[in-house]
Amino acid sequence: MGTLFQDLAAQFNQAFIEADRWQRYLSGIGISFTVTLGALIIGIILGVLVAITRTLHDQQKGTDNSVLLSVANKLCEFYTTVIRGTPMMVQLLIMGFVIFKSSRNLVGVAILSLGINSGAYTAEIIRSGIMSIDPGQMEAGRSLGMDYITVMKDIIIPQAIKNILPALGNELITLFKDTSLVTVIGLTDLTKAAQQIQAKTYQAFMPYIGIAIMYLVVVMILTKLLGILERRLRESDRR
Repeated sequence: MGTLFQDLAAQFNQAFIEADRWQRYLSGIGISFTVTLGALIIGIILGVLVAITRTLHDQQKGTDNSVLLSVANKLCEFYTTVIRGTPMMVQLLIMGFVIFKSSRNLVGVAILSLGINSGAYTAEIIRSGIMSIDPGQMEAGRSLGMDYITVMKDIIIPQAIKNILPALGNELITLFKDTSLVTVIGLTDLTKAAQQIQAKTYQAFMPYIGIAIMYLVVVMILTKLLGILERRLRESDRR
């Protein structure tokens, strides 16, 4: 037992303390957070635009839809189908080694790749939230002289957000964990840092167990924060 603890202590020292290797993990998790935040912003913007476009098209079925709206809806359908139907890993490889093969801005490529992927899932989440709101509220807003975008922005979306917050929270957590895939394009995130240290020390146990714990702690913190936000939103509804 004493030898086991000594071996683990030696591996911990090699993986985290020696040569200030803890700084690599710190730098790596910083990049993971940067990619997550950037991708989240892109994903929400794309998700809202796609969800509103598809919802507007669905709500006007049976009427004389404009050609532009029909084309936009088809493009949105194509986008969500392709992105949700292909693996994130493959999308990263295409973005990193085909579309942006000459780019050195790996962080930007990773943010754009994960953001486009997240947008497809976020669009369906937001769309389901919008469709869950009573259509009468849209009709009431329009009868008061408000245009479609104003009703969406001021009445429908705020209510939908409360309904879909748990699903959006899960998407955020999934997005953070998916940053581990950016190693395939050479970006030194948290996972890549562990791989580099494992290659230096020839010890896989401590680096990989270490980053697994780091991912778990971050996910637990995000889950806790999202739970607090949900409770506050429920309390605000009761007042």
